Amino acid sequence: MRFSANLGFLWNDRPLADAIHAAAKAGFDAVECHWPYENDVSDVKAALTATGLSMLGLNTVRGNLADGENGLAALPGREDEARVAIDQALAYAAAINTPNIHVMAGFADGDAARETFVANLEYAAATAARAGRTILIEPLNHYDAPGYFLNHTDQARAIIEDVAADNLKLMFDCYHIQILQGNLSRNLAANLDITGHIQFASVPDRGAPDAGEVNYHHIFAEIAALGYDAPLGAEYKPANGDTDASLGWLKEFF
Repeated sequence: MRFSANLGFLWNDRPLADAIHAAAKAGFDAVECHWPYENDVSDVKAALTATGLSMLGLNTVRGNLADGENGLAALPGREDEARVAIDQALAYAAAINTPNIHVMAGFADGDAARETFVANLEYAAATAARAGRTILIEPLNHYDAPGYFLNHTDQARAIIEDVAADNLKLMFDCYHIQILQGNLSRNLAANLDITGHIQFASVPDRGAPDAGEVNYHHIFAEIAALGYDAPLGAEYKPANGDTDASLGWLKEFF
């Protein structure tokens, strides 16, 4: 298996460039992040070049953090802001050659929200296609993100089919899907055709994958058997915030 360090949670106590170096030293094959925009893009690019790692993905901004927003793309009336966020993400991705952009839906529901999300994803996919990039959408669970618009793989599939863009894919986060739907092995197999990236963390505490209710020895073997060979995203919260102390699983699963 190959693994990508999600630097939104791992080594997030330091600048992104330093976190990239830490991930390389630990033996990760790639990195990914959440919102890199406060980091000078030249520093990030230099760290990627120096380590030889690729930045696999980044997110569009959440919106107004003071109001608790968690994405803009499914919010009716906020289309201009959502598309500015998409353009911002694509520009940063272009500067560091990142292939995947996760467009965050936000807290919303109903038909108007779905129509808004589809329209914004059509814009995102068309814009990203011109640069050879992929747009990802991710169902989030109702404990960590209550009221988030996208909350099931079936819902994600229907939206992907409606947009009908080859570069719109599912971000399959095993942590979220286990909480939302369970049955990870069958859900992975059923959705591999639309999956652009896979992430993982233990359930229910979102810690390292060597604890909790999910047997990742089994899940990773299932993923390999399905023929998926891209790096898997380690998007977990290290106990006590100590990333280095949490990495025993990395040697175990290699």
